[in-house]
Amino acid sequence: MIKTLWKKSAVIAALGFAIVANAGSVSADAATYQAKEGDTFWMLSKHFEVSLELMLKANPNIDPNNIYEGLSIVIPAEAAVKQSKTAKAAAKAATTEKTALKAEKTEKAAKKAQPAKQAAQKPAKTQKKAAPKAEKASVKSMKMKSVDRNDEVVTASGKSYDYSDVVQVKASAYTAHPSENGWGAVDYYGNPLKLGTIAVDPNVIPMGSKVYITGYDHDGLPVGGMMAVATDQGSAIKGDRIDIFVPQSQEQARTFGYQYVKVFILE
Repeated sequence: MIKTLWKKSAVIAALGFAIVANAGSVSADAATYQAKEGDTFWMLSKHFEVSLELMLKANPNIDPNNIYEGLSIVIPAEAAVKQSKTAKAAAKAATTEKTALKAEKTEKAAKKAQPAKQAAQKPAKTQKKAAPKAEKASVKSMKMKSVDRNDEVVTASGKSYDYSDVVQVKASAYTAHPSENGWGAVDYYGNPLKLGTIAVDPNVIPMGSKVYITGYDHDGLPVGGMMAVATDQGSAIKGDRIDIFVPQSQEQARTFGYQYVKVFILE
């Protein structure tokens, strides 16, 4: 394992103090959001255009690594107001666009009325000839949407996931041994290390990202591939590098060595 000893103490202490100091009543202007599968605080901070720190402050009782579908998440006041204004603007634009489309549709319908009437009077043979083309197009469309598209989805435990990017990286393995974790067997956020924890370079794989890893060969990890979350960092983990936590002894972890793996960054 090649993790830094400087990474955690100051960050965790400062973040913990900030969360406790702001764990009072939620602002009346704040809004709540029902979490969807795959959501993370990092992704929500980008979506609502609010800092990750504010998201954590507004939700002090939620475990960042245990966000599940249907969970109520508080959106800070500034993001809620911004989203409200954006929604109103979008609604107004949609109304204007709908009116324009309706007028355009009426005009096109009038222009096509005469040709359509002539087409209806054509022999049945012509109409039958066109049918196979429509059927063929339909089959092609269904094929394009299939989950078998290896370049757009990954499958894990029988479930398909969309992904935004895929990178090939050099991977190593680390353990919870004190010599590898100067501030305790916890990740960057202070959560206990567990199977599925990986250390990354945030400039390559954003912190909080859910990923699917394939291409490794190690007895301490799931066969074929594994789901993981980027919740740790390390001084030697720079560029196209990741460090995979394994719940084993240091001797067992060393057998991992260095391996090149693929990391799918899930949406």
